[in-house]
Amino acid sequence: MSIMNNKMNTALALVLGCCLALSAQARDKRDYHEMVYDSGCKSCHDQGTKTYPSDGSCLQCHDIDELAKQTARSEEDKWQNPHNNLHYGKDLPCVECHGEHAPKKPICSNCHTFKFDKHKE
Repeated sequence: MSIMNNKMNTALALVLGCCLALSAQARDKRDYHEMVYDSGCKSCHDQGTKTYPSDGSCLQCHDIDELAKQTARSEEDKWQNPHNNLHYGKDLPCVECHGEHAPKKPICSNCHTFKFDKHKE
Protein backbone atom coordinates (compact mmCIF):
# COMPACT_ATOMS: atom_id res chain seq x y z
CA MET A 1 0.00 0.00 0.00
CA SER A 2 2.86 2.38 0.87
CA ILE A 3 4.57 1.82 -2.50
CA MET A 4 1.28 2.58 -4.28
CA ASN A 5 0.85 5.81 -2.27
CA ASN A 6 4.42 6.85 -3.11
CA LYS A 7 3.82 6.23 -6.82
CA MET A 8 0.56 8.18 -6.67
CA ASN A 9 2.21 11.08 -4.85
CA THR A 10 5.05 11.10 -7.37
CA ALA A 11 2.60 11.11 -10.28
CA LEU A 12 0.60 13.96 -8.76
CA ALA A 13 3.77 15.95 -8.13
CA LEU A 14 4.84 15.48 -11.77
CA VAL A 15 1.44 16.60 -13.07
CA LEU A 16 1.42 19.64 -10.80
CA GLY A 17 4.98 20.49 -11.80
CA CYS A 18 4.10 20.28 -15.49
CA CYS A 19 1.07 22.53 -14.98
CA LEU A 20 3.17 25.11 -13.15
CA ALA A 21 5.87 24.96 -15.82
CA LEU A 22 3.34 25.49 -18.61
CA SER A 23 1.78 28.38 -16.72
CA ALA A 24 5.15 30.02 -16.14
CA GLN A 25 6.11 29.42 -19.77
CA ALA A 26 2.98 31.22 -21.00
CA ARG A 27 3.77 34.17 -18.74
CA ASP A 28 7.36 34.35 -19.93
CA LYS A 29 6.32 34.48 -23.57
CA ARG A 30 4.13 37.55 -23.32
CA ASP A 31 5.75 40.19 -21.14
CA TYR A 32 3.52 42.87 -22.67
CA HIS A 33 0.44 41.15 -21.19
CA GLU A 34 1.93 40.63 -17.74
CA MET A 35 -0.58 43.00 -16.10
CA VAL A 36 -3.57 40.77 -16.93
CA TYR A 37 -2.11 37.48 -15.67
CA ASP A 38 -2.89 38.25 -12.04
CA SER A 39 -6.56 38.72 -12.96
CA GLY A 40 -6.80 35.07 -13.96
CA CYS A 41 -7.53 33.25 -17.20
CA LYS A 42 -11.11 34.47 -17.44
CA SER A 43 -9.98 38.07 -17.87
CA CYS A 44 -9.15 37.09 -21.47
CA HIS A 45 -10.93 33.74 -21.88
CA ASP A 46 -14.35 35.34 -21.55
CA GLN A 47 -16.12 32.35 -23.15
CA GLY A 48 -14.42 29.73 -20.99
CA THR A 49 -10.83 28.58 -20.63
CA LYS A 50 -11.19 25.86 -23.27
CA THR A 51 -12.00 28.39 -26.02
CA TYR A 52 -10.06 31.20 -27.61
CA PRO A 53 -10.70 34.69 -26.27
CA SER A 54 -13.31 36.68 -28.16
CA ASP A 55 -12.33 39.83 -30.04
CA GLY A 56 -14.37 41.72 -27.45
CA SER A 57 -11.97 40.47 -24.81
CA CYS A 58 -8.95 41.79 -26.75
CA LEU A 59 -10.71 45.07 -27.51
CA GLN A 60 -11.21 45.78 -23.81
CA CYS A 61 -7.57 46.89 -23.82
CA HIS A 62 -6.72 47.34 -27.52
CA ASP A 63 -8.43 49.88 -29.80
CA ILE A 64 -8.76 48.62 -33.39
CA ASP A 65 -8.65 52.12 -34.88
CA GLU A 66 -5.46 52.91 -32.98
CA LEU A 67 -3.92 49.58 -34.05
CA ALA A 68 -4.85 50.32 -37.68
CA LYS A 69 -3.11 53.71 -37.39
CA GLN A 70 -0.01 52.19 -35.84
CA THR A 71 0.30 49.53 -38.56
CA ALA A 72 -0.64 51.74 -41.53
CA ARG A 73 1.55 51.44 -44.60
CA SER A 74 2.35 53.78 -47.46
CA GLU A 75 -0.45 54.63 -49.88
CA GLU A 76 0.58 52.05 -52.48
CA ASP A 77 0.66 49.32 -49.80
CA LYS A 78 -2.22 50.62 -47.68
CA TRP A 79 -4.24 47.40 -47.95
CA GLN A 80 -1.35 45.41 -46.49
CA ASN A 81 -2.28 46.80 -43.07
CA PRO A 82 -2.90 43.78 -40.82
CA HIS A 83 -5.50 45.70 -38.81
CA ASN A 84 -7.34 47.18 -41.82
CA ASN A 85 -6.73 45.07 -44.91
CA LEU A 86 -8.25 44.40 -48.30
CA HIS A 87 -9.76 41.02 -47.40
CA TYR A 88 -11.18 41.62 -43.91
CA GLY A 89 -11.09 45.36 -43.27
CA LYS A 90 -10.94 45.75 -39.50
CA ASP A 91 -12.92 42.53 -38.88
CA LEU A 92 -10.19 39.87 -38.90
CA PRO A 93 -10.42 37.91 -35.62
CA CYS A 94 -7.43 38.71 -33.38
CA VAL A 95 -6.60 35.03 -32.77
CA GLU A 96 -6.02 34.45 -36.50
CA CYS A 97 -2.67 36.21 -36.14
CA HIS A 98 -1.98 36.48 -32.41
CA GLY A 99 -1.57 33.73 -29.84
CA GLU A 100 -0.99 34.19 -26.15
CA HIS A 101 0.30 30.75 -25.24
CA ALA A 102 1.82 29.67 -28.56
CA PRO A 103 3.40 31.74 -31.34
CA LYS A 104 1.33 32.35 -34.47
CA LYS A 105 2.22 33.72 -37.87
CA PRO A 106 0.04 36.36 -39.52
CA ILE A 107 -2.72 34.74 -41.58
CA CYS A 108 -1.59 36.87 -44.54
CA SER A 109 1.65 34.88 -44.73
CA ASN A 110 -0.35 31.83 -45.84
CA CYS A 111 -0.61 33.43 -49.30
CA HIS A 112 1.45 36.64 -49.34
CA THR A 113 5.16 37.30 -48.96
CA PHE A 114 5.10 40.80 -47.45
CA LYS A 115 6.38 41.00 -43.88
CA PHE A 116 5.07 42.53 -40.69
CA ASP A 117 8.30 43.36 -38.88
CA LYS A 118 6.58 44.42 -35.65
CA HIS A 119 4.24 41.39 -35.46
CA LYS A 120 3.85 40.05 -31.94
CA GLU A 121 3.09 36.36 -32.23
